Amino acid sequence: MDAMQPPAAVTPSEPWRRRLVRSLLYGRNVDRRAKAAARVGLVILVFSLVYTVIAVRLIIFGVTSDPHGPRRINTQDRVATARPDILDRNGEILATDVIVPSLFGEPRKIIDVDEAVELLTAVMPDLDSREMRDRLSSQKGFVWLKREISPKQMREIHRLGIPSIGFLNENKRIYPNGPTVSHLIGHVNIDNQGIAGIEKWLDSRGLAALHMAGFATDRLQKPVELAVDLRVEHALRDELIAARKKFKAQAAAGLITDVNTGEVVAMVSVPDYNPNNPGEALDPTRINRLTTGVYEMGSTFKLLTIGMGLDSGKVTLASSFDARSSLRYGRFNISDYHAQRRILTVPEIFTYSSNIGTARIALAMGVEHHQWYLKKMGQLDRLRTELPESAEPLVPKRWKEINTVTIAFGHGLSVAPLQAVMGISALMNGGLLVPPTFLKRTPDEAAKLAKRVVKPETSEMMRYLMRLNAEKGTAAKANVTGYYIGGKTGTSEKVINGRYSKTKLLNSFTAVLPADKPRYLILIMLDEPQAIPGTHGYATSGWNAVPTGGKVIARIAPLLGVAPRFDLPTADKLILASARGNR
Repeated sequence: MDAMQPPAAVTPSEPWRRRLVRSLLYGRNVDRRAKAAARVGLVILVFSLVYTVIAVRLIIFGVTSDPHGPRRINTQDRVATARPDILDRNGEILATDVIVPSLFGEPRKIIDVDEAVELLTAVMPDLDSREMRDRLSSQKGFVWLKREISPKQMREIHRLGIPSIGFLNENKRIYPNGPTVSHLIGHVNIDNQGIAGIEKWLDSRGLAALHMAGFATDRLQKPVELAVDLRVEHALRDELIAARKKFKAQAAAGLITDVNTGEVVAMVSVPDYNPNNPGEALDPTRINRLTTGVYEMGSTFKLLTIGMGLDSGKVTLASSFDARSSLRYGRFNISDYHAQRRILTVPEIFTYSSNIGTARIALAMGVEHHQWYLKKMGQLDRLRTELPESAEPLVPKRWKEINTVTIAFGHGLSVAPLQAVMGISALMNGGLLVPPTFLKRTPDEAAKLAKRVVKPETSEMMRYLMRLNAEKGTAAKANVTGYYIGGKTGTSEKVINGRYSKTKLLNSFTAVLPADKPRYLILIMLDEPQAIPGTHGYATSGWNAVPTGGKVIARIAPLLGVAPRFDLPTADKLILASARGNR
């Protein structure tokens, strides 16, 4: 029987390595199913703990304030960063930063919006409650509620203890001198970004990029030193405001430049504005008339025309031109205000401010030469300085003989006053055209930029004419005792509705100080001055801009270190005699 039974199944022997692994993993005599269930439970427990930690952290972030939240601000709500101080040439502060608090909210965390709005508007009644409610009801993580609040407001809001309402310190630009240098330094917006004047120039030089990169957030930036002298600026502005009021002018403006370096020592255009309240700058009557505006400069331009003739060699101080009758070009009749009705020498053309004589000098040079000369003197191209606000000159599209005639005495070509000053300075300083600057510049730096445009002897003759005009010509009312000045008046009729007006004038006066050894050029402008009893019914430059210039010179000369000199010889004995000795 036993032999008839089938053989029993033989279990293959398990490799010893597998037995070792199984015993290490599961142990001996242990139910593998129970062991697997235990391990699955352990994994579930671990994942549950991880998700619990994450949930707790989310809850904590939701109910507590994020210390970095206020810094997560978009581009439009960027925190205002620091700017360098702006100083005058003597180290006086013109613009600086102060730290001020700004109010912000975190709408997602506000518990009771209505209560928050009610409390905040009670402290700051100027806030718009509807706008405030809209901001705090939004789903944003951060919103500005009020930029640049006072310390008192900050303390009162802090005492309210409103959740998710906080403060952030910002840099606020302050201009200690108010409107005194407003057109020069410009102003910034709420984010401390320059939007006009030197402030805008600073951003164009890379300050804005540094702000965005986060590298301009401290007060360790090097101050910017300007060429302007705050004392001189104040004196000039004071006299211009007084002249505008006295002569009932629409506006007044003035420039004082160093003829050798091109530095702008003072620049005033009134009415001006307070850069601490930049909204005033939007008023079109408050523009900077010296760089932004372009004007027909009137007889001031005769300096350039006569200088052109003298420099060519075709005209000398002994030359004479026929001014017995007016010039007729189509519908234009060129006549003289102080008509002498005779042949005039060049000095007489200058002192009598003869339109006819000046036009004949320009015609003797020719149209092409006249155009070439004015371009060389920087009058036909846009003037570029540190100030972003500059205007393109209005040049005739087709330059004909009639254009040369009228431009010769300052009509038919409109330039920025600073542009005209640059050209006239070259006629005073020995013949070098130096680009104007609002930054401090040394004589060596100016020499590298200077370009010779007229001969030194031409400059000597022009300074002689300027001094002669102050001794016995139209600039006599500016001949301040002790200061050897030279000057030229300018009275131009304004274009109203396409026609020249006989009653609306733009008056100017250009003076050099001292006339024998020039250091400074002064420009005074009055827009539409009126005749008053003291001017005997006259409203021309000699009765208003010239005496204003004299008052300015009397005040600024001591500040600029120009010592008074007395018992000086006349122009022909000092300037011309010196010129002959130098040849």
